[in-house]
Amino acid sequence: MSFLDPQRLRSIASGAVLALALATACPASAKVLASVDGVEITDDDVAVALEDLGPTLPQQIEGPQREAYVLDYLIDLRLVAKKAAAEKVGDGAEVARRLAYYRDKVMMESLLGKVAKDGATDAAMKQVYDEAAAKQKSEEEISARHILVPTEDEAKAALKRVKGGEDFAKVADEVSKDPGSKGGDLGWFTKDRMVPEFGEAAYKLKKGEISDPVKSQFGWHVIKLEDKRVKPFPSFEDVKSQVAQYVAQKSQSELIMKLREGAKIERTEAPAVPAPTAPATPK
Repeated sequence: MSFLDPQRLRSIASGAVLALALATACPASAKVLASVDGVEITDDDVAVALEDLGPTLPQQIEGPQREAYVLDYLIDLRLVAKKAAAEKVGDGAEVARRLAYYRDKVMMESLLGKVAKDGATDAAMKQVYDEAAAKQKSEEEISARHILVPTEDEAKAALKRVKGGEDFAKVADEVSKDPGSKGGDLGWFTKDRMVPEFGEAAYKLKKGEISDPVKSQFGWHVIKLEDKRVKPFPSFEDVKSQVAQYVAQKSQSELIMKLREGAKIERTEAPAVPAPTAPATPK
């Protein structure tokens, strides 16, 4: 079976650096999965290729089949790279430029990955979290239910039922046209999350109070205020992954800016468009 489909060919054409990396000595712990003319391909090699190919792989291939597909790709890559070397393709200036570029890119990503890992310490993340929490302004949020119907008459009829003692959630389930709120429950929200008419009416209510019919672009609402509170700041554990990402990217950016400040950079030609204020760093 041939695995040199067009997509695979495009990947092989851009895989010179990967081929060089795979040709180095394998760690003692690596599991040998195949060999091509005596050169071993290991599970570590497959892991590197999976990281490189990423979303370009066919989505329908999963699990062991995905790894088998990548292994076949690596076999093809080795064969084509060996043929290219025999024909001295690597001696050309274009290949040399690409190898130099990808070598720098791989080294940059490796260093930035280490910087990100070293920078995202528990102490650094906690400091960023505490500073953000200290700057958080107090904001009121409410918990409410509503009944949404197309006409004012239907809203008045629903209001009459709940004012008469029927359970608000039960009436909402029976007549409300909002399928996304079971029992009319909207959960906790701030005023700016709702359309103005709804937000204004809801925030004027007292706990347990029910509004008169309110018209919005979605129809007519009857609103019941369940509770009010000061919006809590999310816990450290809830946002730890976002904080870690911020701290890691900050560490990378600081390194790049420090390197720029200490380097002699000369542009021989002005760029066609203005450069961003800070360079983008890989994830």
